[in-house]
Amino acid sequence: MRAPSFLSRWLGAAALYGDRRVLAIAAMGSASGLPYVLIVSTLGYWLARLEVDLAAIGIFGLVALPYAWKVLWAPVIDRARPPVPFRALGRRRGWAVPIQLALAGAILALGFTDPAEAPAMVAVLALAVGFLGASQDVVIDAVRIELLREDEQGAGAAATQLGWRIGGLIAGAGAIGLSDFVGWPVVFAVMAGAVLVGMLALILVGEPESAGAREVLDGPRPAPATALRRAVIEPFREFLTRPQALAILVFALLYKFGDAIGGAMANPFYVDLGFTGAEIAAVTKLFGLGATVAGVLGGGLLVRGYGLYPALMIGGVAQAATNLAFTWLALAGTDIGVLTVAIAVDNFAGGLGSAAFVAYLSALCDARFTATQYALLTSVMAQGRSLMAAGSGFLAEFLGWPAFFATTALLAVPGLLLLLHLMARRPERA
Repeated sequence: MRAPSFLSRWLGAAALYGDRRVLAIAAMGSASGLPYVLIVSTLGYWLARLEVDLAAIGIFGLVALPYAWKVLWAPVIDRARPPVPFRALGRRRGWAVPIQLALAGAILALGFTDPAEAPAMVAVLALAVGFLGASQDVVIDAVRIELLREDEQGAGAAATQLGWRIGGLIAGAGAIGLSDFVGWPVVFAVMAGAVLVGMLALILVGEPESAGAREVLDGPRPAPATALRRAVIEPFREFLTRPQALAILVFALLYKFGDAIGGAMANPFYVDLGFTGAEIAAVTKLFGLGATVAGVLGGGLLVRGYGLYPALMIGGVAQAATNLAFTWLALAGTDIGVLTVAIAVDNFAGGLGSAAFVAYLSALCDARFTATQYALLTSVMAQGRSLMAAGSGFLAEFLGWPAFFATTALLAVPGLLLLLHLMARRPERA
């Protein structure tokens, strides 16, 4: 009876993908992925075309630090009243709309700033995009969880992942390909407009019902000590007093670490090998998206069929192994066939691991503190993508491309060993 049960669960979940709430979540996921890819990947491509050295490009990865630190202000967005002009939209939309408008403005300003003439201003504006993008994510994650019932969260996680990849495609392939024909100010203006699609979807889908919304919007203002306890202390205390809490946090930091180090240098690597912007856009972004979608769907099947921990292990091993495909590409040189194979296997493995990882992080959250606890976990995860990845340029210059990508495969091993530890002890949640 296991096979029919598995099939019926999967078919039931697939039917949810036509639900207007899930479609709106996908659109919001696109708005979430766009600014991150824009400052972490496409900005690096822009700088590489201007012949900025690799070490400096790696340091620019620090502009994504707000994604790692958003947990510091997530409780404010979760518990404070929205700005007065937007308060009528509700608890979540009242924060999302002004944040997304400011985000579009920051992206637009970034495109009209010349890195050669004003590198400091480019860094400031990119940091602003990172801060506003991370703040947007806090709201979007809360909306996703509150719009859907518990048994619908899997479809919501998949929609978020797929939407995020589409946003990444727009900010990656779209921006890079467009830059071959128009100037960067036009490219960034298009990106600013694309962000607003997520805002429109959120407005149209309506304000989600959430426990405590009336208290936040209309209730009496609590005393400062009470507000601090409700917003900050209780969510963190609940999580940190669980068995294996520290191991879970370290695992969240390390699971995607090797991928983060390699990904930070991906576009400079392609440029250094001599691929054109059109080739990079077509293979790494357009073709890569299909491989990622297949991986995300495969990850969902693994979670449903075998459980979270086996899916995490399969995804983690696949992510580490496929990094070696870029060592092959570094040795092969400007070979479009090898590039295509490397992108196919790497993106499939990345989608596989990401689907399992998002499901795992979501399962860890207490329903009373979802927004803040999810921000905590994703902030820890983002440390590996930003702070520690900032040295990726120095590592690439020191080792050379073949050894660099072999090293990124080895950097995945500590996370996999910690996963074995967690599998043996099975924390109470997830």
